[in-house]
Amino acid sequence: MNATIKGRNEIKGEVKVGGAKNAALPLLAALVVNPNVTLLNLPDLTDIKEMLNLLQKSGINHKRKENVTSFSAHDLNGDLSAIPSKIRASILLLGPLAVKNGEAILSYPGGCSIGKRPIDIHIQGLKAMGFDVKIEENFLRAKISHKLREARIRLPFPSVGATEHLMITAAMLEKTTTYISNCAREPEIVELQKFLNSMGAGIKGAGTANIKIEGRSNFSTVDFKIMGDRIEAGTYVILSLINNGEIVINGVEESSLNYVNFLREIGANLIVENSKIVVRPSKIKGFHLETAPYPGFPTDLQPQMGVLALVAEGHSKIVENIFENRLGHVEELKKMGANISVERNKEIKISGSQRLNGANVVGKDLRETATITLAATIAEGKSVVKNFDILYRGYEKVNDKLKGLGVDITLKD
Repeated sequence: MNATIKGRNEIKGEVKVGGAKNAALPLLAALVVNPNVTLLNLPDLTDIKEMLNLLQKSGINHKRKENVTSFSAHDLNGDLSAIPSKIRASILLLGPLAVKNGEAILSYPGGCSIGKRPIDIHIQGLKAMGFDVKIEENFLRAKISHKLREARIRLPFPSVGATEHLMITAAMLEKTTTYISNCAREPEIVELQKFLNSMGAGIKGAGTANIKIEGRSNFSTVDFKIMGDRIEAGTYVILSLINNGEIVINGVEESSLNYVNFLREIGANLIVENSKIVVRPSKIKGFHLETAPYPGFPTDLQPQMGVLALVAEGHSKIVENIFENRLGHVEELKKMGANISVERNKEIKISGSQRLNGANVVGKDLRETATITLAATIAEGKSVVKNFDILYRGYEKVNDKLKGLGVDITLKD
């Protein structure tokens, strides 16, 4: 699907973010712990639909009515090898299904091609907990080979996915205690702990580098509301700032917005209170930004910040330290006339106060597509964003929301 966007329109109004994709996916994987759960604010996204399909094949059924999704299951199936995986988060099912069934088989995980996201961290963690894990052609196979009463795991890198995967799995290993160090600290990790503990799990330390999990066997039925998407919110903040707009973003908690202080430091006029962000016309100055694991600046907002740098006063430098292939947006921005360069495959240098021209641009992953869509809103004339539908992987009802904020956008298959 392609989107035609006419740039330089007035941006104003209110928008509500959906449930956080990066929180919802591990929560869905955690349904293996206890499928009899109701989730509120589950976002309507293609990645979520992919995970729901995997759960359906494993025996976990769901019914959705507006913003409420209820789940149920009786017997679970651990062999999902016949289902190709289109999302990275599918690997989160490997350990939990192996605990439930004694063995689990999954297709190798998919997802955006933004750089190395090795699964060896997951595999080594599971092995340290007593699992036998093998890679067989395009499949992953895991089973419990022996039970450990205590496991101590230090992650070589604070991987979000590995932290989540091991948390869920360890929560199900009754009469065991698992200690994980060098953990990811993202708000979505804290959300997963809240969810699992609300069902009766014994987890402490989420949001810090060290997490302790006491494995249990009895879990209760719960209703749980998923946090708002901080990356979706940040993308709309940048949309407003680059257009000198004035918008209100609803549905996101201040505690998850670790990028707000940086934006304020470079001139953004932002008010955050009562689960909303108010963005007012601002004068942005050039900046030096480096991505880092939480609480550092999120890599998922790095490409979008490149568009903000284009309209800032002065020169900017952005360094991507997480994914080596998250610079694809640079060549697309150049098609629109951007003065932007890459050094050492990780450093982006951008001149400010630029004016872009409409062009045909191509989205190849989620955040790149968001970035060129933002750029199209400030370009002179019309732009065509090819593969616009990639945005439906992570931005709920994005077309309607952009229109509601004043973006002149038309979709065509």
